[in-house]
Amino acid sequence: MQAAIPFPDISSEVFSVELFGAHLALRWYALAYLAGLVGGFLVIRRLMRRAALWPGNLAPMAPERADDLLTAIILGVILGGRLGFVLFYQPLYYLAHPLDIVKVWEGGMSFHGGFLGVLVAGLWFTRRNGVPAMQLSDAMAFVAPIGLFFGRIANFVNAELWGRPTDLPWGVIFPGTDAQDCPGVLPGLCARHPSQLYEAGLEGLALGLLLWFLVRTGALKRPGLVTGVFLLGYGAARFAVEFARQADAQFISPGNPLGHALQLGGFGLSMGQILSLPMVLAGLWFITRARPA
Repeated sequence: MQAAIPFPDISSEVFSVELFGAHLALRWYALAYLAGLVGGFLVIRRLMRRAALWPGNLAPMAPERADDLLTAIILGVILGGRLGFVLFYQPLYYLAHPLDIVKVWEGGMSFHGGFLGVLVAGLWFTRRNGVPAMQLSDAMAFVAPIGLFFGRIANFVNAELWGRPTDLPWGVIFPGTDAQDCPGVLPGLCARHPSQLYEAGLEGLALGLLLWFLVRTGALKRPGLVTGVFLLGYGAARFAVEFARQADAQFISPGNPLGHALQLGGFGLSMGQILSLPMVLAGLWFITRARPA
């Protein structure tokens, strides 16, 4: 390996204070959520001021309505992300320990669950405020890569959700016993795929630039197109990166070292791949049905 990079000495906390005996900290993960939500909010407000981008040169809602949308989205992300993690990844544990479900500060959020939570929140918002659902969906899909980018960078800083061991010309030596547990794969320090950075680049940067180009060239005038491209792009990128990403520990066993959640003969899919396939199919469906309004 030509570039096994030691993990940078970065604390998971931006800063912390001791107050009345309690340790209060601002963590990078919380800051990533804040950056994604606020960044998306500001971009949506700007989109609503650009009437020429929309069908009939009429934005689907007033820019001021983005404030209420932000509140709904925050609830959707937190509730959906947490419940998705509970149901998709560790249902038996939380069935036995139901009080631990509310302990979001201990980690455990699912993108696919958060996506479903945002979907429900967006539908509630459109029905309550008379906003065209497909046009609002396009606006929300357009800004989603902002949160995905910052979230994956925070995953890297936290040294979590790392990739599988690698002997390619690059890799990162993540700290911790679990990250260095690579028996029979590599001698000495274990270098792994920085899969968080792969996802930040694909789901965040590359997909964000593609959607920006589409919006600049009039994609919002075809309701559903931006939503479809986002679903297809995210699903395909996540499916691909899962081949380099370490599977969740609860799926790994001596007979299933790659942690496949579904095995068919010699072929298997991770839970992330299973959850991404419907997004790919839905994205193709939206793209084929998008028509100028």
